[in-house]
Amino acid sequence: MRRLPLVLTLLLATAHTAAGQERAPRLYISADMEGVSGVVTGDQLGPGGFEYERFREIMTREVLASIRGARAAGVGDVLISDSHGNGENLLLELLPADVQVVRSWPRPLGMMEGIDSTFDAVFFVGYHAGTTNPDGVRAHTFSSARLADVRVNGESVPEAGINAAIAGHFGVPVVLVTGDDAAVAEIRSVVGDVEAAVVKWNVSFHAARTMMPEAAYALIEARARSAIAGLASARPYRVDDPVTLDVRFKNYRPSQVLAFLPIVERTDAHSIRYVADDILAVSRFLQFLTGYDAGLEP
Repeated sequence: MRRLPLVLTLLLATAHTAAGQERAPRLYISADMEGVSGVVTGDQLGPGGFEYERFREIMTREVLASIRGARAAGVGDVLISDSHGNGENLLLELLPADVQVVRSWPRPLGMMEGIDSTFDAVFFVGYHAGTTNPDGVRAHTFSSARLADVRVNGESVPEAGINAAIAGHFGVPVVLVTGDDAAVAEIRSVVGDVEAAVVKWNVSFHAARTMMPEAAYALIEARARSAIAGLASARPYRVDDPVTLDVRFKNYRPSQVLAFLPIVERTDAHSIRYVADDILAVSRFLQFLTGYDAGLEP
């Protein structure tokens, strides 16, 4: 039998090996800050707070812990959405060189910008409870100052509900959530019994009993590894189309002005309704609702 040229033989062998290998799972991480260990007030949450610089590092290290756990279970590519405040919290120099980060605003998909069907799993790190929850540290939905309720197809949802539905639109499941006990319980009630790391226990809106950061990192890493190990049984969270979004404001004038738009219905003095083709349109509308200002520059 005639022998194949050595180069052709090597190419065929390489192609056969590549075909027999499975692609490493791709991970999307949406990172917030209110659910990070030790965070309780605005002193930790923004550039004006005296503890902010310390706690942005703790936030970064909780994300790092989730990456370590995920990669120990076989994850390859990682995209991180810096989703708190100004979107510029994570310390990039502490992150692995091969990850990528979505920073700042505005973004059509908000806290989930960059997610698509090529991803295999989503982590919610540092998440908090929603605005209708009587418990939870810094519980709010998108805007603690302005929004009193956000409903999707008639059900009140926290930020995580919207974000999980965006991931679900692309067929990607949420497999890990970290935060306080109220946030974890609420998010699991929406997306199912996913892996979770409770890093603190709420006492009130601005008080908690908290783990120390090193203990939180270890817990998050372990739960992240378990979440990816159990990926085969994970299921995406989906909402039915078309999607009805109801938003209740804490003041009356936003609903009055938004109702000038023909796509918006004012349902009572403080509330509006918007019916969208899908959850991606809902996300874009929410970004407009929470971010538009006629004085925006440049």
